[in-house]
Amino acid sequence: MFRRKKKEEKTEDAPVAEAAGEEVSAKAPAAPMADALSQVSPGEAALEVAPAVVESGQAPEVKTSSRRGNRVQKVGIVSSDKMQKTVVVRVDRLVLHRKYRRYVRRTSRFMAHDDLGSSTGDRVRIVETRPLSTKKRWRVVEILQKAAK
Repeated sequence: MFRRKKKEEKTEDAPVAEAAGEEVSAKAPAAPMADALSQVSPGEAALEVAPAVVESGQAPEVKTSSRRGNRVQKVGIVSSDKMQKTVVVRVDRLVLHRKYRRYVRRTSRFMAHDDLGSSTGDRVRIVETRPLSTKKRWRVVEILQKAAK
């Protein structure tokens, strides 16, 4: 289907100097930047390139994700707090029924680690975490609204 180009074949973007018999590498336009990047480590290279981007008028890229990645967050209501440092959080979502085209409420229950001391009826935000026990893979990050007593 596609064949690779041989070394002696000329490419469309090859400079005229190559036709005159002079040897020109494919990386000639980026040689100053390539030399600068080859002398520093990859972490330092990102620091060196960023000021050049700012001077050129382009907005620099800002990475907001931590090295742990983006974790799933859910908001739900605590339905049980009978265990020590564990709560059961009920998360409701609306799903469109295929046949009847109406929204149906679906409920999921998650066991979450709770150091904040939430009680039944509280609205909490939970976040995904490593397995803490057999069924516990979530933890309570914050209490959004306390239950009315």
